[in-house]
Amino acid sequence: MKEKLQAIREQAMQRISQADGLEKLNEARVAFLGKKGELTAVLKGMKDVDPKDRPAIGQMVNETRESIERVLEETKKKLEAKAREMQLEREVIDVTLPAKKNSVGHRHPNTIAQEEVERIFIGMGYEVIEGPEIEYDEYNFEKLNIPANHPAKDEQDTFYVNKEIVLRTQTSPVQARVMEQGKLPIRMISPGRVFRSDEVDATHSPSFHQIEGLVIDKNITFADLKGTLEEFAKELFGEETRTKFRPHHFPFTEPSAEVDVSCFKCGGKGCRFCKGSGWIEILGCGMVHPHVLEMCGIDPQEYTGFAFGVGLERIALLKYEIDDMRLLYENDYRFLKQF
Repeated sequence: MKEKLQAIREQAMQRISQADGLEKLNEARVAFLGKKGELTAVLKGMKDVDPKDRPAIGQMVNETRESIERVLEETKKKLEAKAREMQLEREVIDVTLPAKKNSVGHRHPNTIAQEEVERIFIGMGYEVIEGPEIEYDEYNFEKLNIPANHPAKDEQDTFYVNKEIVLRTQTSPVQARVMEQGKLPIRMISPGRVFRSDEVDATHSPSFHQIEGLVIDKNITFADLKGTLEEFAKELFGEETRTKFRPHHFPFTEPSAEVDVSCFKCGGKGCRFCKGSGWIEILGCGMVHPHVLEMCGIDPQEYTGFAFGVGLERIALLKYEIDDMRLLYENDYRFLKQF
């Protein structure tokens, strides 16, 4: 037995000395001291040893275990120190190098403008409702009093998926969908992306964004529309802002108007920004056409309402004094980081 234990000890020492890493060292420990290790097997065989020889054999086994464990611990410390030294060599930090700046992004100018508009109308009790960008021709044109072959269809030439489905040219279809539900009164705005086959230039794009508003209730008048838009303009451009309503025509509203605001750059005196007129056009509006109410299942004798629409990019261009709409879509970091 003594010779066997001596042989196990020598084999263990040789295996430990050959270990070039902590993983190999652990394999050596398991091979000799693990549950199925060679020294453990000797301990399990103690039942076959003569009882009078067991104390002496047990002491020899313990001495062998202690010597193996001692060498294992010493070797482990050496390997750990070596591994730490190599890690420090690999991860050298040059404190003279400039620090890496943490670049944090922020909201796009369009998003900032949209959230500002939404905040104003939510404060007036409006609800924000979104709808599909791929729309039926019926909702995009028919229910907005723009039947087939109507001249307004040429003004809003869009992208057709087929004869019945188009990429929406405005967010007004959302209003028609809400009116159809018959849950009155209605106070809502519908922001979203729209599409028209326009040429790309400083003020046009085939894909842009609109925010349209709708109010339907009893006894709604044009005075309510004027008061709402005057308050909106003052909240957005400043308390000194004045509004001007010019007669216009939209198929889905009657009467209709274009709305101008006094130039917030020069206070209405005339400057390059307002092209010397003192006024800046911002949106279109009007009282909802009775026929539109009828097509959406609302009695025009009992209910009236008003609607308005503003281009989100136009708000962003005016608010931040940007000359070219294309800058909003080019994703130039030098431009976007200013906001």
